[in-house]
Amino acid sequence: MRTNLKHFINGEWIESTGNETSDVINPATEKSIGKISLGTKEDLDKAVAAAKAALPTFSRTTKEERIKMLRNIAKGYEKRKQELIEVMTEELGAPLKISEEVHYEMGLSHFKEAANALEDYTFEKDHGSYKVVKESIGVSGLITPWNFPTNQTSTKIAGAIAAGSPMVLKPSELTPYAAMILAEIIDEAGVPKGAFNLVNGTGSTIGDGISSHPDIDFVSFTGSGAVGEKIMQNAAKTIKKVALELGGKSPLVVLEDADVEEAAKIAVSHIAMNTGQVCTAATRIIIPASMKEKFEEAVKKVLPSFPVGDPLNKDNVTGPLVAEKQWDRVQDYIKKGMDEGATLLTGGTGKPDGLETGYFVKPTVFTDVSNDMVIAQEEIFGPVTTIITYDDLEQALEIANDTIYGLAGYAVGKDQETLDYVAKNIRAGQIIVNDAEQDRAAPFGGFKQSGIGREWGAFGIEEYLEPKAIMGVKVPAKV
Repeated sequence: MRTNLKHFINGEWIESTGNETSDVINPATEKSIGKISLGTKEDLDKAVAAAKAALPTFSRTTKEERIKMLRNIAKGYEKRKQELIEVMTEELGAPLKISEEVHYEMGLSHFKEAANALEDYTFEKDHGSYKVVKESIGVSGLITPWNFPTNQTSTKIAGAIAAGSPMVLKPSELTPYAAMILAEIIDEAGVPKGAFNLVNGTGSTIGDGISSHPDIDFVSFTGSGAVGEKIMQNAAKTIKKVALELGGKSPLVVLEDADVEEAAKIAVSHIAMNTGQVCTAATRIIIPASMKEKFEEAVKKVLPSFPVGDPLNKDNVTGPLVAEKQWDRVQDYIKKGMDEGATLLTGGTGKPDGLETGYFVKPTVFTDVSNDMVIAQEEIFGPVTTIITYDDLEQALEIANDTIYGLAGYAVGKDQETLDYVAKNIRAGQIIVNDAEQDRAAPFGGFKQSGIGREWGAFGIEEYLEPKAIMGVKVPAKV
């Protein structure tokens, strides 16, 4: 059991002022792996006060001091590798292979990339008659989701530290333990007291409290569009800046010259990895009508190479969904797809054979899908994808952009000019061609209802800074 009923405030683990707790459930076993305290308004106020008190000193730390903090965190993170992998498998249900190769590595990369970005970052620039100084935005409230317990948390923490912005973090109550390990790592890395604070709790108490708190200057949130809208409403009361990374319904455009089996493998990987609980997952597979039969056969052929099962089995790639509520949601969408008249190519409702315990879902592929169907328009957040056909490239792009979202887009093919054309004409924040590896120095964020702002590397640091114009001072600008 991983019971820790304290919050990390002003450099110490302290008892909650309330007595309400919440069980953390292992989604593969449906059993509790521990408890956390659900923080109160008083707990949040203490954390915000600590961050506010730390602001004058922390915001004036040098670039070199903050680089050292980030590198120390990365070293501490590496020392806790096995524990982080195990806890993510326990609380999220991610197979060990995914916990190590995806979750652990992504979390580590953000601290390293932020430190690298700071090396060349200029906080003051002389423009002749004036200079621009980029300063800490102030106290930052970080609200992170359950689906990537290290990635989303680390990118926000790294950006805030790099900018000298003290913070209060609220991790998801479904997957809190990876963040609590991070708090221990940060505590040992030389980050000043009060610069990093963690308060566990619910969205209705701690999340709403962060977005409406008068002493919080900036909110960075990753999660659903509905919650993002509420955060903007709360933040508007004190005119605070908000960065949002929200949902997605990303298209994967397969070109006429694409290798069919390779395209099918990429398509299936999007619903297999993290059990499809990925905001950037390509869940609208847009293929030439002439390729339909071959592509469907290729999908059925490749599915067994992404086995579903016990996340402690190193051979498995796909684990359970995070919670019973999420399982019910995905089942409802599968039923909707069948009711809408889409053809069930593979999968369906219920649990896979032999996996009666745990929130496991059959990887499900619908074909004969039109883009106006619910399953093609709404984010399902599970191992479910749709196949949509097109007659020409312009129709493919029209389908790709016919969505309220714009977080990511994908293209598979051989002709580089056509791939470039497709990439430039999909309205989304990040485009990946032919399963290229993500560069974590690149900006990450969305168009349209997928969000506001960017994370990762130097772009993520910028979110925690405010530009100040200074005129009349003759002292040369500093690096």
